[in-house]
Formats: sequence, C-alpha cells, structure tokens
Amino acid sequence: MKITTLMGGPLDCTVAFQLKLTMIFISGQNAAMRALPALLACSLVLPGCARSTAHQAGRVEVVAGVYPLAYVAERIGGAHVHVTDLTPAGAEPHDIELSPAQVGEVQQAGLVLLVHGLQAALDAAARGNVLDAAQVGAPPAPGLAKDPHVWQDPVRMSAIATEVAGRMAARDTAHASDYTAGAAALVADLRRLDADIRAALGHCARHDIVTSHEAFGHFAARYGLHQVGIAGISPDADPSPRRLADIAAYVRTHDVTTVFTESLVSPRVAETVAREAHVRTAVLDPIEGVRPGDDYFTVMRRNVAALRVALGCT
Repeated sequence: MKITTLMGGPLDCTVAFQLKLTMIFISGQNAAMRALPALLACSLVLPGCARSTAHQAGRVEVVAGVYPLAYVAERIGGAHVHVTDLTPAGAEPHDIELSPAQVGEVQQAGLVLLVHGLQAALDAAARGNVLDAAQVGAPPAPGLAKDPHVWQDPVRMSAIATEVAGRMAARDTAHASDYTAGAAALVADLRRLDADIRAALGHCARHDIVTSHEAFGHFAARYGLHQVGIAGISPDADPSPRRLADIAAYVRTHDVTTVFTESLVSPRVAETVAREAHVRTAVLDPIEGVRPGDDYFTVMRRNVAALRVALGCT
C-alpha cells in the first residue's frame, strides 16, 4: 500500500489510518458503520506498512552506527540495499540513544555495521548478523585497541569494505557479483587515497598533531604522525585546567603551529589552548558525519590539505 502526503511524500501508516477513521466518523455514524469492514481490512494491511519500502522491494536492510560505515554499505550495495545511518546529520555519534522503534530496526536488520565501544546503545541492541569493524583487518597499533575511529585508516577501510561485501553476498546471493564489484571499486579508490596521503605527508617539517579529542590515532599510526589529544577518546571528556596548561606547553616547546578543532564539537577548549600558546586553529574533521555535498573521500582529502599546511609539508 502506497500512502503519500499532500506534498507527495510518505505518510506514516498509523497516521493515515487515524485520518481515514476520523474522516469517516465526521461524515456520520451510518457511514462509519458501513465503512467498518473496510477499516478492519485496512488494519490488517497497515502493519505491513511498518516494514520499509526497501523490505517490500526485497532489498537488504543495513543499519550502520556511524556515517563512514553507512557510506561503505551504500557504495558496495547500491540499489540492492537500504542503508540506515543511526547518527542524525550534525549529531555526535558517541552520544546517540535509540528509540524503541530504532532498537527494533536494528534487531530486524539483515546486517548491522558498528564499531564496538563507540556507541553503547547500539552495542546493547545489536544481534544477529553484526559486523564489528574494529575486528576487521590487521591488529591495531599499540595503544589503539580502544580507539573506535578505525575509518581514519584507508587501509583498514579497504579490509572493512571487503568484509561488508562478503556479508552482503552471503545474505543476498543473487547479487553477489554486484557486491564484489562494488567492493572492488571502493577498494581501488581507498588504495588511491592511501597513496595520495603518503605522497602528501611524506616530507613534512613537523609530525605532531594537536586535536580536540583523540579521533586520529589510526590515521597518525598509518602515516607516521604523533597525535596529542586535548580530550580523550570521547569528545565529551572535560580536560582539567592542568591538562590544558600541559597541552599549551607542549605546543610551545614542540614547534606546533596549529591546534585542530572539529566540525561536530565546540571549538571553545581548543581555541583556549591555541590562544594560550599563541598559535592558529584549523578544522580536522573526524568524519563522524558529513555536510551535504561531502563524502568520506572529500573530507579525508580536505583533512590532508589542512595537515600539509600545519605540518609544513613540501
């Protein structure tokens, strides 16, 4: 059953049923009685509306906890999948809470993509065909086992893409070759990105990056940089005055030119450190969400451009 609003968009099935019921009873009791059999029949059909259009079309339902994993699923699955990103645009993914409806969606999904430890609510709800991206690929560098920002490493993202394609193919064997091809195209793009980053950051005067929170450990480990986070793994951590003073001192003594802020976190603390150390600020995006018109690759390349300036790369 297709239900649309007056503006042509989809209308929630429960709302549509209530609207129909209201309209009939307004027209009179007799009309309501005559319409009762039809309404009862409609009530039997309407629960099917709770299933997404994607389910009715036979597509694989994929739920992702954070944008980079949703991007991977969309690139690989194409028209054969319906991808839900549980983190709303502009929201901080560490903080998400799930509604009962979202918990149901997670538990009924054909594939759930998450990074264990990043989103506690999703970790608690996920069951069935769950892929923990943190467990894909080579073991992380020392000290990064608890860092959930694995998508900052394009090499690890290539391994994740291959694993996602395998999970999709196992779920939907009829389109297995399409998933394999989608993953191959994405991996080729990721390998190109990795090569470009190595070339861009291969000859730099500095190697320290001071960030709002420790979201770039995997990137730093891959490309020979040293991350100093003002806050810890979670951007919600409130650094002490002593910590801020120590970071400012580190900036001054290590010839750091830039303190990096983020797109989804208040820049106030980072700006305080920069002001104390008399250096500039710039944005380094952890890619936990993107603006319209951006995607994983455009943001990664913009980050590299910002790093080249901050690190004095030639």
